[in-house]
Amino acid sequence: MNTILQQDLKDIENILEKVKQQGVDFLNSMDTVSTSNLNTITTDRNLNQTGLGALSALEEFNQRLAPLMIASPGPRYWGFVTGGSTPASIVGDWLTTIYDQNTQAVKAQGGVSALIEIETINLLLQLLDLPKSFLGGFVTGATMSNFTSLAVARQWYGKQLGKDFAKNGISEPVAVFSATPHSSSIKCLAMLGIGSQNFTKIKTIEGNREAIDIVDLKKNIEVLNGKPFILITSAATVNTADFDDFLAINALKKKYKFWWHIDAAFGGFAACSPKYMHLVKGWENADSITIDCHKWLNVPYESAFYLIKEEHKLLQIETFQNSNAPYLGDPLENFSFLNFLPENSRRLKALPVWFSLLAYGKGGYQDIVENSVNLALQFDAFIAENENFELLAPTRLNNVCFTLSGDHNQENVGQFLTLLNDEGKVFMTPTVYQNRKGIRASFVNWRTSKNDIEIVVEEMKNIIVMLKI
Repeated sequence: MNTILQQDLKDIENILEKVKQQGVDFLNSMDTVSTSNLNTITTDRNLNQTGLGALSALEEFNQRLAPLMIASPGPRYWGFVTGGSTPASIVGDWLTTIYDQNTQAVKAQGGVSALIEIETINLLLQLLDLPKSFLGGFVTGATMSNFTSLAVARQWYGKQLGKDFAKNGISEPVAVFSATPHSSSIKCLAMLGIGSQNFTKIKTIEGNREAIDIVDLKKNIEVLNGKPFILITSAATVNTADFDDFLAINALKKKYKFWWHIDAAFGGFAACSPKYMHLVKGWENADSITIDCHKWLNVPYESAFYLIKEEHKLLQIETFQNSNAPYLGDPLENFSFLNFLPENSRRLKALPVWFSLLAYGKGGYQDIVENSVNLALQFDAFIAENENFELLAPTRLNNVCFTLSGDHNQENVGQFLTLLNDEGKVFMTPTVYQNRKGIRASFVNWRTSKNDIEIVVEEMKNIIVMLKI
């Protein structure tokens, strides 16, 4: 054995103790860690011949790289849609690394960690009040969840035409409808060979909405004259957390032939709350659903899952099976996730979710969702009441979309947000909504409190004074 490796193995307890303490210190100081960072490094470091050993590498990390880290898991990181890891999910993530399992088969001498994934999907179906008619699996994020679902949708579409797209490639244009698709879905259309521009954009409902106009959708369906199509819908759009009308789409499903996909990356968690579960009423009849756990489930990154109706199991195998690897066995006789999703080898992504679900239960996640929405409404109230700001859309759930008051201030929006983010007390992301520059604040972090709203409000007032708006 290499001498440095041997030394690290002997010293593993001391090494991990130091890392544990560093982690605890970071988590305990989350309120004071900056939410943005202007530090930088040169990235042309040379690789030495003998290696430093783990403790010396940790020392260099602390000197050069740790100063780049920001409080993205913290209570005032409101950019994108970013949750922070719960204590239980951190336990699960550490153990995932320590046990270092490859999640593939249910029945195999080489390991059966897939059983944990199947159980975790079962727990998630209970959390989201979805039927067991869905099969699910874990992928890296919402993009790969959308990719997995839409790949099976593509195979379904080909089958309606008597084609096998997975084996022979796309030989026919694929009809795709959507109103306000997330950029990751459009990216997936590109990756799947359908084409990022080859979808029909359906109108949205009038009156400051991002939800699909069912009347316009019907008109576009009728043009197809009975041909199949793929429908991509939203359970919470990114800007305004708007939801498509799933009950109306259920009615269409009875009349027309299409694959119904729901991007519910964060909005699906509305199902955790009796107050907001009506927003996803009817979603149980979709063919596929995307959920991203690092958002409102508050677990570490690289944790999302897809749900696809079990009736499409053969299509899924046709799409992803390792047909040129006979040593892996018959995919129908021996269940293995490598025949159901893009990756072959995967870490045990389900374990952080399993820990967090068992630790906090349905009640814990109901509290997280409802607290997030309450805080979003408090921030919404400040925006609505302050003459320097205006809402770009009603706050329907947990995202607040706003801008500076008056068209004359559009040129100041970018500068305002840059100065605000540079202060390091809060981080929000820019957007454009209905051709106006805006700012998004997304509330999903379990740590966020009323005090955080007050801190951010004061910072925003200070920036307004600084800019003399």
